[in-house]
Amino acid sequence: MDEVEVTEGCSFHCRIDGEMLCDECRTNPGRHAGYYQRQVVELPVSATEDGVVGTLNLERAMKEGVKAFEPGLLAQANGNILYVDEINLLEDQIVDVLLDSAAMGLNTVVREGVSYSHSARFILIITMNQEEGELWPQLLDRCGLMVEVHGEPEAEPCKEVVRRRLAFETGHAAFCAFYAPEQEKLRRRITAAQNRLSQVVLSEALFDKAARVCTALQVDGHRVDISILKTARALAALDGRQEAVEGDLQQAAELDLPHRLRRAPFEQGGGAGINWEEVFHL
Repeated sequence: MDEVEVTEGCSFHCRIDGEMLCDECRTNPGRHAGYYQRQVVELPVSATEDGVVGTLNLERAMKEGVKAFEPGLLAQANGNILYVDEINLLEDQIVDVLLDSAAMGLNTVVREGVSYSHSARFILIITMNQEEGELWPQLLDRCGLMVEVHGEPEAEPCKEVVRRRLAFETGHAAFCAFYAPEQEKLRRRITAAQNRLSQVVLSEALFDKAARVCTALQVDGHRVDISILKTARALAALDGRQEAVEGDLQQAAELDLPHRLRRAPFEQGGGAGINWEEVFHL
């Protein structure tokens, strides 16, 4: 996670050059810049709606008689990564709040006479266990990319997982220091891809292929078409190229489409999943 230039002392980490500002930053032309290390903010399953969106600051209300806003987890998540573990166990109203904020990039709260809005732009990462319940279709549709996580079926990789976990528990600092060069190399690669992203070209042929694949798989709406093309462009940028190719698009489809499909045409036998080669040779 990188450092960004924000308004010094702002609870919402408003970017000093940002367009979406909280009420205080919007009305304060003499803002001072500070630096903020972006982070991962975790939303616990036990979180309440007030704790997520924010509520009335009771301490100030009682001591000063002032109706002031107390920021919630969405304020902390602004400009960061918001991580939700086991989201299918989260209460429905909180899932609604997450969907609204992720779609609008804004959190609006009306509580006990207090009306407040602030930017809530974050990268949402969620996990779930399908054995503990399904997700709403509308939430699945809002998720851009999906990966399945499985245990290692072979002995040697399994041993390496256990070895690394024990090493991490034995000495956290030494473990992180050992992998620091590899992490730094990856960080530089991602930063270079971010700087290159706007220059990556999407050809008309890729637009045509994305439309054909999505219509053939009978995917509802157009959110997935946009997501596939954005992902293909990101993959090209990560690979250091100036133009996305069909291979990027196919890799993007394998991440973007499975969780959005109501049924699986082109499915291989034995539950092996979708035959992407067949889909991309329509």
